[in-house]
Amino acid sequence: MRYYIRKLGFYAVALWAALTLNFFIPRLMPGNPVDTLMARLAQRGGSVDPSVRRAYELLLGTDSSEPLWNQYLSYLAGLARGDLGISVSVFPTPAAEVIRQSLPWTIVLVGLATLISFLLGVGLGMFTGWRRGTWLDQLVPATTVLAAVPYFWLALILVAVFGSALGWFPLLGGYDVILDPGWNGEFLASALYHGTLPALTIVISSVGGWLLGMRNMMVSTVDEDYVLTARAKGLRERRVMTHYAARNAVLPSVAGFAISLGFVVAGSIITEQVFSYPGIGGKLLQAVQNNDYALMQGIFLVITVAVLGANLVVDLLYGLIDPRTRAGG
Repeated sequence: MRYYIRKLGFYAVALWAALTLNFFIPRLMPGNPVDTLMARLAQRGGSVDPSVRRAYELLLGTDSSEPLWNQYLSYLAGLARGDLGISVSVFPTPAAEVIRQSLPWTIVLVGLATLISFLLGVGLGMFTGWRRGTWLDQLVPATTVLAAVPYFWLALILVAVFGSALGWFPLLGGYDVILDPGWNGEFLASALYHGTLPALTIVISSVGGWLLGMRNMMVSTVDEDYVLTARAKGLRERRVMTHYAARNAVLPSVAGFAISLGFVVAGSIITEQVFSYPGIGGKLLQAVQNNDYALMQGIFLVITVAVLGANLVVDLLYGLIDPRTRAGG
């Protein structure tokens, strides 16, 4: 029990530290969201007198006359109420609403692509490690080269070949714009069709890392005593591979997969930009460009909670799977 209490305490402190950095880092950037709104107002010929600026400051929680410490406490109080503030990028929409609309796109795209690349990489790594020295070893350099290719370059190549030259897939967007978003077969088919190339980019660029990691762990695991004992008992090779070697070799990959799932909500900014995909990555870039404190803080908060939550689940599961990890507790 002390092991789990210690873990929960550690993650609670980590969450507080992340929330604090989440507040201060955007404010260290040059400019502020009020200047962005005032510039837009001036372009439209609106009033830019001090009273308007003061109203914007109060609305956005960036009152220049208020100490930063008070703004920090107001920020924490707003989070406790579930209020992330008003987004400047899509003013006057609440930041929570912007995140709610874009987050599902990224979770589906990057989440499914990450899961597919993990299963594919771990599966191939298991076989290449079990049958090391055969032709399967050629998969390692091939996939490693693909993993070293920059995201944007690989995305552009796929767009040029499969989107532009062959015309098999659409070049831009997350769905056909003539359709109304909803849980119907036509819209879901369109979303799947538009998401194929972005997902393929993520799978191709990440499967090599999973394959290499699993393969190396399998190579070191097959010589362990428990694997030799299983073989001496006369168990079938497939059972020895899956139930004895792979079951232990996959543990580091599971931890890495959990961390990857945490970063799913961060999306793939470059991939989403290349394909003009309506995910959270594009919104984050838009928020940075507009000094949108509320939207930046909201997105960083979602990313932080997802990463910490994924790590916490893995830590707790590790304690159940491998009792040695909690021996000190």
